[in-house]
Amino acid sequence: MKQIRVHGPHDVRLDDVPSTPPGPRDALVRMAACGICGTDVSFVHMGGITGRPMALGHEMAGVVEWVGTEVDTVAAGDRVIVHPADEELGRMGSGAAEGGLTPLLLVREAAKGRRLFPVPEDMGLQVAALAEPAAVGMQAVNQGEVTPGDRVAVVGCGPIGLLAIATLADRGIRDVVAIDTSRRRLELAQQFGAAHVVHALETDMWDELARLHGTAPFMFGPTPATDVFIEASGSDQILGDIIERGRYGGRMSLVALHYAPVPTNFVQVLMKQFTIRGSFEYPPRFEDAIDLLARRDLSDLITHTLPLEQFDQGLALLEGSKDCGKVMITFGGGE
Repeated sequence: MKQIRVHGPHDVRLDDVPSTPPGPRDALVRMAACGICGTDVSFVHMGGITGRPMALGHEMAGVVEWVGTEVDTVAAGDRVIVHPADEELGRMGSGAAEGGLTPLLLVREAAKGRRLFPVPEDMGLQVAALAEPAAVGMQAVNQGEVTPGDRVAVVGCGPIGLLAIATLADRGIRDVVAIDTSRRRLELAQQFGAAHVVHALETDMWDELARLHGTAPFMFGPTPATDVFIEASGSDQILGDIIERGRYGGRMSLVALHYAPVPTNFVQVLMKQFTIRGSFEYPPRFEDAIDLLARRDLSDLITHTLPLEQFDQGLALLEGSKDCGKVMITFGGGE
């Protein structure tokens, strides 16, 4: 069976690996689409995290090909989204033996009922594969505790930032400013529901936030009155700037990956009573992300589709282009 695996730093290969016989509680899913994620890029740079060849792929949708005798929640022929995270069995594509960048995926313990979710009838499987990043973007909004009337800035409009914007729009949050350095991504941000966009290379984002959101008083001078920042850029400087220049009583939901320690002015955190919350993985009800995809047309997030054999090209696109959205690997054309 073909499988994209990381063997060491910057060493990623399309391997032939032995097939593992499925058991009575397992299922086999014929992959239709699997997105490439920014964390996949990180895994390739790090050389994996398991000490052995590491399977990639955790944004997955396909068609059930076979189920074990103890699996009663799905049947052969069902179109499904694969939930990649399980505390007992590990995270598929992020450390377990299986990953979605393979034509035929072994889904262990499908009988548990929380691994496979049905795809809505009128949803294509490429869009269905967006459920996992949609859940990540949704959880970032949850962690920011955003409510109607809040003034929000989403910093970084890659797929996660864009899906956070779509979640905000779906929840009726109108005053959303999207900030990025790509005109194409800012166009998508407006399409997905941002009220305002700021090109960070052309305009000072802090001046624009003060203009768009007004200002709030602070003992060392006024700050933009932005209530919530969703940090999806991964920029260490932006992370520090939000703490330095955010408002009294403000909040930040941190969903971007910052691997290296970032100096933090905790005096500012203290004096502003500023809240910083990490956001990892998904809302308690994973189906909420599927429902979002069913309600809103987010298909334009997928900007590139490639076959499995061109995974390297997809990885290079993701690393080298400021304008790409979701890079999707498809199998037999996907759907």
